[in-house]
Amino acid sequence: MNKRKAFTIVELLIVLAIIGLLVSILLPSFAMVRRMARETAQKAQFNAMDMALDAFKQDYGDYPPSDWPDLRWSTVPLRTRYCGAQKLAEAMVGWDMMGFDPNSAWRYDGLDALGLGNSYDPPPRTRLTGSGQPATLFERKGPYLELATANAFELRQLFNNTGPLDPCTFVLCDVFKFKKTFDSTGKPVTAGTPILYYKANTNSKSFAVPTAVTDRIYNYYHNQPLIDLQKITASGSAGKAHPLGYWSGPEPIVFYNSQYNYNPAAAPGFGGSGIGYGIRDPKVTQYPWPYRPDTYILISAGADGFYGTADDIHN
Repeated sequence: MNKRKAFTIVELLIVLAIIGLLVSILLPSFAMVRRMARETAQKAQFNAMDMALDAFKQDYGDYPPSDWPDLRWSTVPLRTRYCGAQKLAEAMVGWDMMGFDPNSAWRYDGLDALGLGNSYDPPPRTRLTGSGQPATLFERKGPYLELATANAFELRQLFNNTGPLDPCTFVLCDVFKFKKTFDSTGKPVTAGTPILYYKANTNSKSFAVPTAVTDRIYNYYHNQPLIDLQKITASGSAGKAHPLGYWSGPEPIVFYNSQYNYNPAAAPGFGGSGIGYGIRDPKVTQYPWPYRPDTYILISAGADGFYGTADDIHN
C-alpha cells in the first residue's frame, strides 16, 4: 500500500489558521514590547536631563528660564522670541552646540543683552579666534548632555514654517521618530517631537483660575509658539493641532487639568475623540496641584506625537 506523501487541503487550511491565530496573538504583544521599550528609553532620556539640569543649577544657582512673553508674538521684541524648549536646548548643549555661555542673555540670535557682538559677551571679547572659534569658548560650560545623545535639532529641520520662532535655533527632541533629517555630522537620522520645558514659579502657590496665567506655578505661554506649530509630519508641513493647545475662552483647558474631555469640533485641526492629560498631579485629589511645583516639568508628546493626550510622558 502506498503511503500518503502530502497534506490534504483541509490539513493545510488548519495549519494556516493556527499560524494566523498565533500571529494575531503575538503581534499586539510585539507592539506592546516596542512601545514599552520606547517609553523606557524616553524615561531614561529624562533621567539624563534631570541630572544635567541639576548640574546646571549647581553651576549657576538656578534652573534655566523658560519664559515667553504673555503677549501676541507680533508685538514681542525680536530678541525675546525664544521659548522654553529652546532655552532648555541652549542650557544643555549651548546656543551654538559648543557649550553654555555664562554670559547668555537668553536671546534667540545669540547676541548680548545690548544686541551687540557675535556672542553673548560684550565687546571686545566677541572676536573670533584664529581658528574661527568664539573667543569665549574657554568660558563655556558643558555641554551638559552628550551631543551624540542629546537629540538636538534646529527647528528648520523639523518644520517648514517655524512661525515666530527663529528656524536656526535648537530644540531637544524625544525618542519617538517622525521626521527624517540629518544630525550635526550629516548622518541620516529620524527626529522626534520637541521636548517641552516649563520652569516652576516657586514664588506662586496658585495653579489655575482665578489667578492670572502669568502668576501661576506653571505658565502655559512658555511653550505656546512651539505648540502652535502643530504636530510634526514626515514632510515638515503643519499637522493636526495638539490637544494641549485647546482653549476654552481665555483658558488653555487641557494644560491645567489632569483630565479634560475636550470637544474635538472645537479643537481646530484635531479629529476624533479622547482625553487630554495636562500637568496636574493626579495623586493630589483635594485641590488642583501640578507635578513638581518646586522645580520644572519636561513633557514628551509620546508615541502619537500629540501634546496633551494620554500617552504623554513627564519627567
